[in-house]
Amino acid sequence: MHRFPTTRASPINRTSMPTTTKVDGLLARHKAALQYLYARINYERIPRLPYHDRCFKLERMQELVDRLGNPERAMRTVHVAGTKGKGSTAAMIGSILRAAGVRTGVFSSPHLDRVEERMTVDGVECPAEDLVELVEMLIPIIEAMDGDRAATGEQPAGPTYFEIITALALLHFVRCGVDTAVLEVGLGGRLDSTNVCLPEVAVITSISLDHTQQLGNTLELIAAEKAGIVKPGVPLVSGVTALGAREVIRSICRQRGSRLIELGTDFDVAYRPPRDLADRDSRGEIDFEGRSGEPVRFRSLPLGMVGRHQAVNAAVALAAVGELRGRGRTILDEQIVSGLAAARCPARIEVVGRRPTVIIDGAHNVASIEALVAAIGESFTARKKILVFATSQDKDIAGMMRLVLRLFDEIILTRYRLNPRAAPPKELAAIAARLTGRVCRVCSKPVDAWNAARASAGPDDLVCVAGSFFLASELRRICTCPT
Repeated sequence: MHRFPTTRASPINRTSMPTTTKVDGLLARHKAALQYLYARINYERIPRLPYHDRCFKLERMQELVDRLGNPERAMRTVHVAGTKGKGSTAAMIGSILRAAGVRTGVFSSPHLDRVEERMTVDGVECPAEDLVELVEMLIPIIEAMDGDRAATGEQPAGPTYFEIITALALLHFVRCGVDTAVLEVGLGGRLDSTNVCLPEVAVITSISLDHTQQLGNTLELIAAEKAGIVKPGVPLVSGVTALGAREVIRSICRQRGSRLIELGTDFDVAYRPPRDLADRDSRGEIDFEGRSGEPVRFRSLPLGMVGRHQAVNAAVALAAVGELRGRGRTILDEQIVSGLAAARCPARIEVVGRRPTVIIDGAHNVASIEALVAAIGESFTARKKILVFATSQDKDIAGMMRLVLRLFDEIILTRYRLNPRAAPPKELAAIAARLTGRVCRVCSKPVDAWNAARASAGPDDLVCVAGSFFLASELRRICTCPT
């Protein structure tokens, strides 16, 4: 068994890596490390995403962490799944733990600009040099696994991109002396690479229709996949409200002897949205009541993220923190208040400019578009609302288009450039025309769509970029820069 070393490794110098013979600087090593990662099978970049035991093998991830000395056992964990809200909920839990003085790692996906964003310790992303060293340390283990599987003809031969990224995050957290890691599921739950952990508390934020070709075309089937993170005897906090999905989760918890803490049964939340965010920064407030274990009530808790859906995410996060307190963690009320107020998550109804108001949001399914539309209605005023929209081929495009066509006065359709899953903008325009007869402008490049939206917007208008995290990634930096 490989034991994770604490010393620095030598620079990458392997036949399977790009040649770096003449340049040994950090930038060259960093580029080589990223090229090595991107050369692995990456289901985030496959147009038609598979999801079955042949491709997503938890046994393969378990072997990888076994060979690394099981870094997932070196820290306490909170495991977060859900159709939407899991990234925000993980960020809120992490922020509260940091406020309580707990050294905290948060693993999230996807990233917007850099792979290093996916693995933060106390809010600081992994340094590029650390990422390089970790990749270099992992290469011999990965290649050994490749070789073992190639000999048997198994496909994919060895660890995938996401499995390696998960292992890198775990190793980085061990290196940094993390006490508690908050691990966000990548896809589903049952077969996700994060599911090698044995958490103190598991969380399912929500269930809605997304990735139906992979997870199932009913809420009940999707719930069963998400509930694959439930471990025997480990409490589960659930924000799921759909009746059929709730019953599936309840049944699985009963089978595994896991105590279930449910929204609407064991805890509740009320939300007061911020107003006039087009003009100034403001925070919404929530009232929270928890009835599981020792009763707890919070009134007028400031919420750093925008939207009624974020109030529900905050309630789920608070219930999870309550479970940690019930297991002996010292987390004071004032630390919960400050941690929740400080929690942020990029590209979640993120205001990046004013006059005109500019919002970046990663909403990429019907449920998250509904949440975006509701938040804009509650918290923003605008003379004219303009949308820059792109999404993936496997989404419910018609369902999303119905919602945005009602709200936005002008819609500019485009496609993100750096991932092959993008739906062609002319197809999006055809769907819009079929639904309402409306003609939407088409721009082949995201930057052209942004420039068109910006040229059309006056100081009292609102420009929103939404439909995909991949689009948010490509435009966020441009939109944030002063024009």
